[in-house]
Amino acid sequence: MISNASDKPIYEQITAQMKNLILNGTLAEGAQLPSMRALANDLRISVITTKRAYADLEAQGFIETVQGKGSFVAGGNMELLREERLKHIEDLMARAVEEARSAGVAPGELHDMLDLLMED
Repeated sequence: MISNASDKPIYEQITAQMKNLILNGTLAEGAQLPSMRALANDLRISVITTKRAYADLEAQGFIETVQGKGSFVAGGNMELLREERLKHIEDLMARAVEEARSAGVAPGELHDMLDLLMED
């Protein structure tokens, strides 16, 4: 969901959401993305904004654009996608560690919490 109230620019929100859809497999390798114009119309935003998001996704290796045919989820970049996902997990864990430290949670307790969460 794109939000004008977010502190992130709209193109960054689009980029993040598309990456998440690719990383979690909702958008499979080779899947065609909506055209920039169609996405802009659906979201009621400028085509320039969608163009910037698609350019960022292409620069990061998540999508490929074929002139006259459209943009597609890139293939053969599973290692890149895995690294992106691992970095995201590390960022989330770093935030959890900061929260645990500020709450006085011992490392052993934090490990126990993680073990329990991984069992679910």
